[in-house]
Amino acid sequence: MALNRRQFVSASIAAAGLSTLPSIINAGTPSAPKKLTILFLGGTGFLGPHTVQYALDRGHEVTLFNRGRTNKDLFPELEKIVGNRDPKKGKGLSALKGRQWDAVIDTSGYVPRLVGASSQLLAESTKQYLFVSTICQYDNWAEGGNNGTESRARAKLDNPTTEDVSTHYCALKAYCETAAEKAMPGRVTHIRPGLIVGPRDKTDRFTYWPVRIDQGGEVLAPGKPSDLTQLIDVRDLAMFMVHSLEKKLMGEYNLICPPFPFGDLMKSCLKNSSSKTKLTWVPADFMAKNDVNPWRDVFMWADSNSPGSGALTWSGQKALDAGLTIRPIDETVKDTLAWFKSLPKERQNKLRAGMSKQKEAKVLKAWHQSQKA
Repeated sequence: MALNRRQFVSASIAAAGLSTLPSIINAGTPSAPKKLTILFLGGTGFLGPHTVQYALDRGHEVTLFNRGRTNKDLFPELEKIVGNRDPKKGKGLSALKGRQWDAVIDTSGYVPRLVGASSQLLAESTKQYLFVSTICQYDNWAEGGNNGTESRARAKLDNPTTEDVSTHYCALKAYCETAAEKAMPGRVTHIRPGLIVGPRDKTDRFTYWPVRIDQGGEVLAPGKPSDLTQLIDVRDLAMFMVHSLEKKLMGEYNLICPPFPFGDLMKSCLKNSSSKTKLTWVPADFMAKNDVNPWRDVFMWADSNSPGSGALTWSGQKALDAGLTIRPIDETVKDTLAWFKSLPKERQNKLRAGMSKQKEAKVLKAWHQSQKA
């Protein structure tokens, strides 16, 4: 039962277009030594607002460029430029011409033609272009493991001109990186996040676990407690992105925490639960026989004996050495659960990822029966 690129793509695309509200990452954030002017291409989805807010907390001046459709009420105090990433649509990027910024953060680039257009237009008017890519942009990404460093080759497409993001999300991000680097050689920061989790992530792929365990009762835990998992808290990612601009860090960075046992995630969920919960660990082969699959029914997990388990064993050491900080998993679990409980009741009753309780109960019953036999 391996982590599948297509399933990762689906989750990543879903996360990219989510609406959210900003939250202060740290009320005691010190001001940066030097104020920067920062242009955000996007900035109103999931990662964007966290990053915008942290940049503001650090004392930077922020401008937002987007279509003006998503979360229009966010950051009313900021300058907002309405346009389109696609030069062929409406006025395109024309409103950015003649303007100057210290740095650009691109959280909304998915097609190399469009990333190339924005980076080329801004090449003479900005010093640094930070592009948010993805860790799955690597060739044979699911292997990860000991080869999971920034030196690994990027993925390739038979048809590099395709703009089918739903099918080629990962590889297209690789070509977006190339387009930005071509326009601004030596002045691009490639941020390659792993699974982004935390408060306001409405995919529920991570949120499922603290919420399901908090609901109590018997919970199906996949595989073995020693199976590895990885993630990046959205707030840690946002802080490193702004840090990269302040320190003028260029080049490629995997943004992911060191691999840790999936059992530790379950322990943290139990610790932060207000309910009486029993975990039942069900082996990977039994789950497969009962139509329980990773990244469809159970998230954040891969069988350690599967060919794709390396997808959750990447190295983020380069970013750690450059200043990335990783908060304790307890903090991520606690804050995510608190955020989810703040949502309307009808939303809390509809988890968007993970097994239904009916399917979970059916598989657990089959497992207990097999043990009796």
